[in-house]
Amino acid sequence: MKSYVLKAGLLVGSLLVHSLVDAAEFKVTSPDESLVMVINDDNGQLQYEVFKNGKQVIDQSLLGLRFADHFGFDDKLKIVDSAKNSSNNTWEQPWGERQYVVDNHNEIVLSVRRTEPIKQKLDLRVRVFNDGLGFRYEVPTQKGLQDVSITEEITEFNMDPEADAWWIPARKWNRYEYLYNKTKVNDMEMAHTPVTMRLTNGVHVSLHEAALVDYSGMSIEHRRDNNLVANLAPRPDGSLVKVSVPFKTPWRTIQVADDAVGLVNSDLILNLNEPNKLGDVSWFKPGKYIGIWWQQHIKDRTWGTDGIHAATTEATIEMMDFAAKYNFDGVLVEGWNIGWDGDWYNNGDVFSFTKTYDDFDIEKVAEYGRTVGTRLIGHHETSGNLSNYENQIDDAFDLYEKSGVRVVKTGYVADAGKLKRIDENGITRYEFHDGQFSVDHHLRVVEKAYEHKIAINAHEPVKDTGLRRTYPNWVSREGARGQEFNAWGVPPNGPNHVSDLVYTRMLSGPMDYTAGAFDLRPSERPPITEEMGRHDVRSRIEHTLAKELSLYVTIYSPIQMVMDLPENYEARLDAFQFILDVPADWAESTALSGEVGEYLVIARKDRNSQDWYLAAHTNEEARKLGADLSFLGEGTWEAQIYRDGDEADFDKNPYDIVIEKKNVTASDRMEFDLGRSGGAAVRFVKK
Repeated sequence: MKSYVLKAGLLVGSLLVHSLVDAAEFKVTSPDESLVMVINDDNGQLQYEVFKNGKQVIDQSLLGLRFADHFGFDDKLKIVDSAKNSSNNTWEQPWGERQYVVDNHNEIVLSVRRTEPIKQKLDLRVRVFNDGLGFRYEVPTQKGLQDVSITEEITEFNMDPEADAWWIPARKWNRYEYLYNKTKVNDMEMAHTPVTMRLTNGVHVSLHEAALVDYSGMSIEHRRDNNLVANLAPRPDGSLVKVSVPFKTPWRTIQVADDAVGLVNSDLILNLNEPNKLGDVSWFKPGKYIGIWWQQHIKDRTWGTDGIHAATTEATIEMMDFAAKYNFDGVLVEGWNIGWDGDWYNNGDVFSFTKTYDDFDIEKVAEYGRTVGTRLIGHHETSGNLSNYENQIDDAFDLYEKSGVRVVKTGYVADAGKLKRIDENGITRYEFHDGQFSVDHHLRVVEKAYEHKIAINAHEPVKDTGLRRTYPNWVSREGARGQEFNAWGVPPNGPNHVSDLVYTRMLSGPMDYTAGAFDLRPSERPPITEEMGRHDVRSRIEHTLAKELSLYVTIYSPIQMVMDLPENYEARLDAFQFILDVPADWAESTALSGEVGEYLVIARKDRNSQDWYLAAHTNEEARKLGADLSFLGEGTWEAQIYRDGDEADFDKNPYDIVIEKKNVTASDRMEFDLGRSGGAAVRFVKK
């Protein structure tokens, strides 16, 4: 890895000027001058490098686009002009990890021209922050370019080949729902973003994208050695993206930090999205919910009526009583609507989003919820049939609005590349979850939901790229391997999974992981009936009980599920108290220490009180973790502590938990001895 050295020439502003026959070279630096991006047009091609404190982050890499029926921006290019700008402002989130976000960056826009045979125009916009950078291609209105089909995006990220990389495979059948691989960059395959790396020089990097709109999602393809290249999800006709000029691509993002927690503390993805374009979303209130959901996964009940149906009026009312008793905001009900019987996974045509099963009365349930003070949370499982859902969406949201629903969980259970749509000619087409049509579909759903004052929590979604800033009713999503995998008898998520998630998937935005398991061995429960027995299922959560509590702080979402069965919580009311207390909306969040795939210690401040929360979790290695409490500020605080006991171990003794209180001040330090796959969670209340 080399240090940053400018080539010889005359430096004028941000432009290093050579003779007319030489290439032009530009640089743009972060406000704190620690991060530098250098762009040139050597040999008629756009290229760039990135340096952090003089250490190379990205080696010289190509930029550009290729089109099907037009000349591309891949050769014979010249940078002919530049414009600089800077920003240092603070904006407010309606909900989030922190209330106020600082946007401090330096920007350069490079005007690029294809010199022959025609002078096509391209602008490259670059913004460099202290925590990373983003760049995008902007194709302005011009003669000869109206509608274009993109066949290749020549965006390279030439990385340290010996860097450690954490990644999940792209274009595999199970979408984003894979356990993370840890390999050298040189051993990567095609990977979904975010991809996180630790370079041999110690710098930490995450590659992703921001503001994915009217474009196909970007995966990272490893070609050879250190060469990583953008690979866009294809459309059914083999093209990648079809757009009208003018257009702009999503931002290609490179988050850069000296250590792993620097990535967690980054606001880069949000800052590269546009401000709220919808308007008031004060009707959405962050909070916690329970649901008729887990009992189907552990085979107590079924989604359809071909078994013991879970989503009945009576069962929902009982769940609403529990939610009201403990002040939860809503009750998710899955399996209430026609379509779940039979092979629903492969037959999305059958779903109705307005017709209920005979044993579910949505009007009665909604009215009961209003009476006791909790709302129904809606569920729309499409089984991957986009057209069937869009054809019913107006009536579906009308029904939910009348029922007082404020949040809808959508689902797109289908193999990758198998989302079904019917085109304007009646021909069936199949799309990827991150293909251009699917990207646009999700925004149509979010905008339609907003018309009805409904927020969206998408499962089997397109990945998060920070669009919650622009569409703040898009409050959470799945997009990774969640808790339900621990119920199915397949290999469980494993002790290190959430320690991978917080440094990879979670860098993109909120995740509905569905934490809060209190029965960590659900397959050991006696079956409801012999026919629905669990004899062939070994479901287990490979965490300690204290680690499950810690997830409400370490894994962020403005809607947090309390996923287990009511009787399991009421059997452990002492530990349940932390779930009752912990909020889902924060004034501030600060990751204090951690390593990718190993552990995290993080502190967050409640947005609606003076309370602070601290949480820690570890992977399969037992370890001592600590934190100084300087974030607390003045005064004395009561620390309400939920931590692993001396014998806690995810495999041998997962329920060993110590619950205690002590008084602390900002000058104190707190230490935890965590068991294997263990955790700790603390609430600090000002005295």
